[in-house]
Amino acid sequence: MAVARLVIQIKKKTDGSAALSCRRDDGSVTWQRQDGQQGRFFPLHDLTHYAVETVLRHARGFYGLVAEGWDLGDFGKPWPRGPMPVEALASELLVGFLDHERGAGGGALWSAEDFNASAATHYAERGLSGAPPIVTDEDLNKVRDKRRELFARWAALPAGEALELPFP
Repeated sequence: MAVARLVIQIKKKTDGSAALSCRRDDGSVTWQRQDGQQGRFFPLHDLTHYAVETVLRHARGFYGLVAEGWDLGDFGKPWPRGPMPVEALASELLVGFLDHERGAGGGALWSAEDFNASAATHYAERGLSGAPPIVTDEDLNKVRDKRRELFARWAALPAGEALELPFP
């Protein structure tokens, strides 16, 4: 199956909010405004997704599902498309792990061993099928490098402008 392409735009609004817009190959668009705390959290979270999914080639992570036709409102209750596919869980777990690491102040970088143990526990506690995702310290370092580059681009972006990223 060929991977659908997507153009991702994250706009830094002048009022401190942000907006995520995703344009698919077929011209359709899904978008979401991120106000208040969400306007500070979600651009970095969305850029972390981009780093994870492009560096590790997760074709069916968050952005892959959007490229396939999921709308941004499909990711959450009441889950109109049903639960996320198991293939997307690797991306979600790693992004959550990196968001948690960032929220802790970023002083101590967690190891692949920490992530792999956390993923195994997550799968076991929820009775998920398949093997939990496994990453190496090299994988994590490449993702962190890409994320650092994206965060710097976001920080340098003037208010009112948008960061545009191709996927995959």
